[in-house]
Amino acid sequence: MKIRKTLIATAIALIAAQASATSTMSGPVSFSAQEKARLISTLNGERGKFGLDTDHGYAIASQHPGAAGQAISRMSHTYKGVRIFESESVIVTDKGGNIVGESFTDRRAGLSAKRFSVKPTLTGSDAIAKAKKTVAAGTDIDPPSAELIIFPVMKTVRVAGAENKAEADLNAMDVKDVVDHHELAYLVKTRMSKGQEAVFHNTIVSAKDGSVLDQWSMLQSVVGTGHSQYNGDVPIQTTLVGTTYKMLDSTRGVGGQFGGMAITDANHASTSNPTPGVIYVNSTNVWGDGQNYNGGSDTNANGQTAAVNALWGLMNTYDTMNNVIGWKSLDGNNTATYIAVHVGTAYDNAFYTDSCKCMYIGDGSSFYSLGSIDVIGHEMGHGVTAATSNLTYRGESGGLNESSSDINGESVEAYARNGGTGSVINAGNDWVMGKEISKTGTPLRWLYKPSKDGKSPDAWSTSLKRLDPHYSSGPNNRMFYFLAMGSSSTTTSDYYSKYLVQAPKNMTGIGIDKAYRIWFKANTTKLTSGSTYADARNAVVAAAQELYGVGSVEAKAAMRAYAAINVGADVAE
Repeated sequence: MKIRKTLIATAIALIAAQASATSTMSGPVSFSAQEKARLISTLNGERGKFGLDTDHGYAIASQHPGAAGQAISRMSHTYKGVRIFESESVIVTDKGGNIVGESFTDRRAGLSAKRFSVKPTLTGSDAIAKAKKTVAAGTDIDPPSAELIIFPVMKTVRVAGAENKAEADLNAMDVKDVVDHHELAYLVKTRMSKGQEAVFHNTIVSAKDGSVLDQWSMLQSVVGTGHSQYNGDVPIQTTLVGTTYKMLDSTRGVGGQFGGMAITDANHASTSNPTPGVIYVNSTNVWGDGQNYNGGSDTNANGQTAAVNALWGLMNTYDTMNNVIGWKSLDGNNTATYIAVHVGTAYDNAFYTDSCKCMYIGDGSSFYSLGSIDVIGHEMGHGVTAATSNLTYRGESGGLNESSSDINGESVEAYARNGGTGSVINAGNDWVMGKEISKTGTPLRWLYKPSKDGKSPDAWSTSLKRLDPHYSSGPNNRMFYFLAMGSSSTTTSDYYSKYLVQAPKNMTGIGIDKAYRIWFKANTTKLTSGSTYADARNAVVAAAQELYGVGSVEAKAAMRAYAAINVGADVAE
């Protein structure tokens, strides 16, 4: 991924460095057809800079409000009108529609020279049938889809100077992914269930012969005044309709399925049919009993407790992003979402699904009810990533996707633990994921020392891309901890990194507030769907420089935090 900045953007970065760190994004913005056409025309006019002919183009994937009146546009690269998978640009424009910054992942090389054909032999229906044969038979939750794409087949090569390094000595910046060749293919999305298990997959099927070129799981999950289960008595925003109270928060978010942020009772609907059910109602505005669900009524005080957990978590997730960053709801455009509780029977999972841009929470069997604050912040974090960088849920980008949600979960927990108000996040989280829902007290993940789970690595290596995203997220989680809290120089400490070789060997953290702002900016304005750990390092350093200045303490800390996980060289503080 490359990051380009114009002279205008440089000036903006210098101004931003002098401004308050608590400046927020603007409210929802609309983009006229003329503005969209102008942006595409401007980008098409620059094709010559990249050696592209007129067969190449751009398509708007999504648009969001940005900081200080700016706008963020995510542009897919196309060839003869067909999207090139994971090849895209992130464009930041000012109020006048002028481009002030651009990040891009370019996987278009060689298409023009080869006069690549975009005429498929198979139909989309054929591709869906091929994909379904490779996954567990189940019932469709959502109708399957097949999008014709150009799929870049990538290979990893070493950069100049790293050719003779031993494998174990490689740094993430010593290698890069380049295009080996392109295949015309279908991106097939299947969202099925088998029993109580959700079976979500994306499959790349050749449009020429039906072979499976790639496949990965898309289940972005954690396995695993109300009387809340984990947080004591908490304030929750409800709506009074006549003499009945509803778990509908109309003060956060607009539109959506329920016209506001809502908590619904899935009423143990099977994951083969995870409908949200109906919004919780009560005759009084006191909800829940603070106890783990006992398997009885969903709507009595005990059954309401899961709903209290969910509403408090949803409110704090919204407020963290809105009050600290200025980002409204999951998509930045303030679109309301919902959480459905009591899905399945003793279901040991919680998951976000982009088909409804919502979340489902199980009651647990091996776990307690899965609606803890960090889990809800985590799952809602998937919604932000899906609306912005859309990091592909495989390889290094999958690890970054999962890490982004862990970062969001911990930041939301810290914000909530400190009262859930104000524009600054103060430390108050436990830096582990899912400890509250664990019946043994053992967390699902440790951000400060990922290897404590026995499966996640603490640092980048060439094998990282072969891991499940829940484990390949580990190094980036550790980076965020070091960025926020710093490290230790004691070699036996859980907070020590052998990769920090400059002075001091115990790097100094910048606090969770600044760390969260930097990561959020990188994810929403710079990362693209195919970003690697090396790309993330460049994006986070650039975000820190734009927010706090080139050469700032924060920018150096970003460099050191990534160096601590074997991504880039260490620098002295």
